[in-house]
Amino acid sequence: MKKTIYIFNEGELHRKDNTIYFESEGGKKFLPVEDIGEICIMGEVGTSKKFLEFCTSHQIVLHYFNYYEYYVGSYYPREHYNSGYMILKQAEHYLDMQKRKELALTFIAGSGKNILEVLKYYLNRGKSVQEQIDKILELESKLNGDMAIEQMMAIEGNVREVYYSAFDAILEDKNFAFETRTRRPPQNKLNSMISFGNSLMYTTTLSEIYNTHLDPRIGYLHSTNNRGFTLNLDVSEIFKPLLVDRVIFTLVSKRMIQSKHFDKKIDSILLNEEGRKLFISQYEEKLQSTFMHRELGRNVSYRRLIRMELYKLEKHLIGEQNYTPFVSRW
Repeated sequence: MKKTIYIFNEGELHRKDNTIYFESEGGKKFLPVEDIGEICIMGEVGTSKKFLEFCTSHQIVLHYFNYYEYYVGSYYPREHYNSGYMILKQAEHYLDMQKRKELALTFIAGSGKNILEVLKYYLNRGKSVQEQIDKILELESKLNGDMAIEQMMAIEGNVREVYYSAFDAILEDKNFAFETRTRRPPQNKLNSMISFGNSLMYTTTLSEIYNTHLDPRIGYLHSTNNRGFTLNLDVSEIFKPLLVDRVIFTLVSKRMIQSKHFDKKIDSILLNEEGRKLFISQYEEKLQSTFMHRELGRNVSYRRLIRMELYKLEKHLIGEQNYTPFVSRW
């Protein structure tokens, strides 16, 4: 698996012969092209046409984040696995409302089951989350393939609201009280980490889509429209509880992240550079960690698991095998 490079400082990305380097006030830092799959840019970084051409030829995806740590866009090189046939199949499953609803329901079901697995894990360790489990089971019993996608998403939103209400019981840390979900901008430390982690998750999934025949612009749960990429949002729903939330629980429960890792602004609380680096370090560690995959009978990294999920989706779209989302067994 190729690496992800994160850039926090201001500077310029350049091409030199058959390699690239980042130039800042601290000097030049050369980057090993053969090991890079994506570059996540957190600071003010300039590039040139020559550099972007080089990224295209080496299939390197660039992801940009803004001041509030939100993902704002990508340089997505020309698809090297482009498949007209797959695009047609994706469009067919989007335009056929029954097929689209089937996939949308599956993404929501996968997300809900992984949320429940997280809660059951903590229930077995003495955390008071039974009430949330019962409420989520009740909400999920209302889901069915006949309802409109907007109705499905409303129930999914309610599930996540109930799930987030369990965070205080899981963490038992007054310094990281959840209170309520706030987004643009986040109003407390937990919300800041959730927003930042979700942005990382979306870009990770987008980079993995780049290495398949799928087109990220055609999603099913999230409407395909002028927003650009939507399929990565769909697939990320399955993995956010397993990757983003588990990273947050680790950082807080092990006292790795503290108040000093956040900056309080007039209208928000955001991770500072040190906090972002800490979060990314734990997130990357989680992506590269492996577990025994029951069906395959071998160890698989979580990053590889995302790619495998996309391959399963491809098989569904071409009629080889019905798609079933990955569900964790802790």
